[in-house]
Amino acid sequence: MRTLIYSAFVSLDGVVDSPGGGIPSEQHRSGGWTFQDIEFLPEAYAIKGSEMEEAGAMMFGRRSYEAFAPIWPDIEDFAVVKEIPKYVVSTSLGDDALVEGWGPQTILRSLDEVAELKQGDGGPILIAGSAELARNLSDAGLIDRYHLLVFPVVLGAGKSMWSDTDKDKQMLKLVDSETYANGILKLVYDVVR
Repeated sequence: MRTLIYSAFVSLDGVVDSPGGGIPSEQHRSGGWTFQDIEFLPEAYAIKGSEMEEAGAMMFGRRSYEAFAPIWPDIEDFAVVKEIPKYVVSTSLGDDALVEGWGPQTILRSLDEVAELKQGDGGPILIAGSAELARNLSDAGLIDRYHLLVFPVVLGAGKSMWSDTDKDKQMLKLVDSETYANGILKLVYDVVR
């Protein structure tokens, strides 16, 4: 079984959208919050590089795919994921919307198809961005691990990492953590099943 990992920049109040700003569908007054008022320390972001190197595939929701796909194939920092499979979970994206030159890409039309994909062989599947998808996958019990960089900021606006669905308590097991001088906290949790 493959491990489904959700990786996120998250504010202390659980906001995950517009961390770098620039995504038109996710604009709020604090867009770009990961780059504002917080000293850049490369070691705080090291997990981003290692998770991409270890990923056997990447998964996106439609909006995140539409934001990343035109840009990521040409960014040297993301070259490591150029040839691994990419999955887009969408009921509305057409096959003609998939970008050229970004390795294998497949559209999954349901969470059942995500569950089926997890049953196959291969390395971890990394979800980047895709707040709505991550909430739906979490509610369906499909996420296995969380890679979180928690920023010392309360935003008060934006998309939450968690849904407000009434569901049973879910325990998490801390498997790695680190605190950085700029106040960012790395938390890696496995979902307890």
